[in-house]
Amino acid sequence: MDVQHIYIVRAKSTKVRSGVVVPDRVAQPIKFSAPPEFLGEPGRWTPEDFFVAGVATCFVSTFSGMADLSHLKFHCVEVEVQGVLAEDTRGWKFSEIKLRPHLKIFSEKDRDRGHRLLEKTERACLVARSINAKITLEPSVTVAIPEDSNAASKIA
Repeated sequence: MDVQHIYIVRAKSTKVRSGVVVPDRVAQPIKFSAPPEFLGEPGRWTPEDFFVAGVATCFVSTFSGMADLSHLKFHCVEVEVQGVLAEDTRGWKFSEIKLRPHLKIFSEKDRDRGHRLLEKTERACLVARSINAKITLEPSVTVAIPEDSNAASKIA
């Protein structure tokens, strides 16, 4: 059986190189613009930001779900995602996505398991798997200091 999930987003122009976007599932619109380097408005979300944010949010939600299924307790996970936009013979495109996840665990005994789960997450993240850019994973795992160990497994 072919299972499909459909995601609909509507965007409209409000002025040259700028507009608003609203996903069907979210009532709050987001104002966007082309990036300033492409003559857009500064201080607005850009299509490039949305693209990179899609990878970042997918990585975090995939990791937390996989950690839950694996019963890995962790203090927090954060990821910095750097999208490298480069021009080639066909125009501008993302040539590389650098994933820099930082996992903070409660116990040294979970370090290897945490690294393996970060690597597995990189392979499982459906947004990252759906793009043509080179994906580079630069993970780090640290042990939470004792006063941090009472915190929940979530980012503040």
